[in-house]
Amino acid sequence: MASKAFNEIFSGIPPFRLDRLDIRANLRLLVLAPHPDDFDSMGITMRYLWGRRHPLHLLVLSSSANGVEDSFCSPPTDEVKAALREAEQLASCRFFGLPEDRLEFLRLQTGAGGYIVDNEENFDIVNGCIRRFNPDLLFLTHGNDTNSDHCLAYRWWNRAASSFGRPMAALLVRDPKTIAMRDDIYFPFDEEAARWKAELLRFHRSQHQRNLNTRGHGFDERILRVNRESAARLGIPDKYAEVFELESFLNGVKPTHYA
Repeated sequence: MASKAFNEIFSGIPPFRLDRLDIRANLRLLVLAPHPDDFDSMGITMRYLWGRRHPLHLLVLSSSANGVEDSFCSPPTDEVKAALREAEQLASCRFFGLPEDRLEFLRLQTGAGGYIVDNEENFDIVNGCIRRFNPDLLFLTHGNDTNSDHCLAYRWWNRAASSFGRPMAALLVRDPKTIAMRDDIYFPFDEEAARWKAELLRFHRSQHQRNLNTRGHGFDERILRVNRESAARLGIPDKYAEVFELESFLNGVKPTHYA
């Protein structure tokens, strides 16, 4: 897939509509999610690819206990919060249809504020997983982002890909914390799919309640608002779109056309 992706699949001028690309069967897909719920923010695209029987695996780097309000659980310890967030991800994956053996919680070391520590031990775990799964296409959060864990996952992907023994490609998803990115690839969807995605997102009950408390709208609306804005920016007739920036490495170097 990778070498083909840089030629006929992505020839022309982006943005490309994902479901109209000539992608081969049995594409090995790996989602590198810094937190529980990052997978769900691209749930429509994942459902499409999983439905086409592409092998899919989800790695959650941190259980992100710092994302849970003290009032949401008792006792409000990091251990209880982390277990809660993992249970939410398990529930959303069951609704999605992803078997539990396709989901791994890496539980990387965290430091001040509950954020992932940027050290060699954590990187080696992530790098080892990327090499173990040897994905044709990797999905993750964007590096131009206000969340430090999102940025760290992106830096680790770059570091791993630059030393990988074959071409590698990643799709970086736009989410509410993305500052700016290119619209290279998109997957449009309608109201029926949006209702399904909203239900998927609400399995992250702690995040849904936190958004209601702090923003006046739920987690589902926070993500779908980004999808509506993306579709409007693309100028497509569809009401919603999940949008990605393509980043690739050939022989450890980013091609200039997607650098």
